[in-house]
Amino acid sequence: MSLLPHERYCDEIVLRTEALRAAVRGADLDATVPTCPEWTLRDLAVHVGGAHRWAAEIVRTRATEAVPEEKVPHFTPDGDDPAVLDAWLAEGATLTAGALREAGPGLKVWSWFRDNSTGFWARRMAIETVVHQADAALTAKVPYAMAADLAADTIDEWLEIVAFAQAAGDDREAAELRGAGRSIHLHATDTPGAEWLIEFGEDGFTWRRAHEKATVALRGPLTDLMLVFNRRLAPDSDRVEVLGDAALLDFWLARSSFG
Repeated sequence: MSLLPHERYCDEIVLRTEALRAAVRGADLDATVPTCPEWTLRDLAVHVGGAHRWAAEIVRTRATEAVPEEKVPHFTPDGDDPAVLDAWLAEGATLTAGALREAGPGLKVWSWFRDNSTGFWARRMAIETVVHQADAALTAKVPYAMAADLAADTIDEWLEIVAFAQAAGDDREAAELRGAGRSIHLHATDTPGAEWLIEFGEDGFTWRRAHEKATVALRGPLTDLMLVFNRRLAPDSDRVEVLGDAALLDFWLARSSFG
C-alpha cells in the first residue's frame, strides 16, 4: 500500500476539482463522456460533486451506516446554469476537504470498504477526482497530467478495491480474475520503482511491487499506465506498449470494470 499523507489527500480533493472545473468550464456540458458513455459532461460533474458531499456528510456526522443521498445537503446543484455548477463543485470540494482535515485520518466511520476510517474517505475522494478529472479532460479535449506519486497511488488503490471485491465474493467479474501460471507486469518507463507484478492463482490474484518477467507487460509513462489500468486509455494506444499475451491484459481490464 502506498498511502500519501492525509493532508495531501485533502489538498488534492480541492486541486483535482479545480482542474476538473477548468476542463468543464466553457465546454459543451451535453457532450458524451467517451470513457463513461452513459454520462454527459454535466452528469460527470454532478457525480463528482455529489460523491464529495456524500463523503463529507459521512465524515461530518461520524456516520455508522450509509447515508442516503436525500440526507446529504445540496447533493445536486440548483438548476442548469454552468456558473452555478462550477460554484457548487468548488464549494463541495472545499467542504469535503475541510471536514476531513478537521476529523483527521483515524476516526472510525462507515465505509463500504474494509477500512472504516476517515483516512479511507480522504484517499478515496482524492483518487475518485483524479480519475474523473481524466474523463473531463478527454471529453473537453484538454491536456491531462498527474503527479507521479498520486498516479501510482491510484493504481495501488484500484488493486486493493478489485482484491476486496474478489474476496467479498459478490462480484462475478472480479471472481473470474484467477488461473494459476499467468501474470501481468506494469512498468512505468519514466518513474523509477513504479512497477507492479499481478500474479493469478487458483483462488484469486495477488500483487507486489517488482520487476519480473510476466505473461504480459504494459510499459509506458506512469500517468498513461494509470489511465489504461483505469480504462481511460486504450491498451492499444501508441502512448503505451503491450508485450506478450495482450489477451490477458484485456481479460483483466474487462473484469475489473465495475468501478
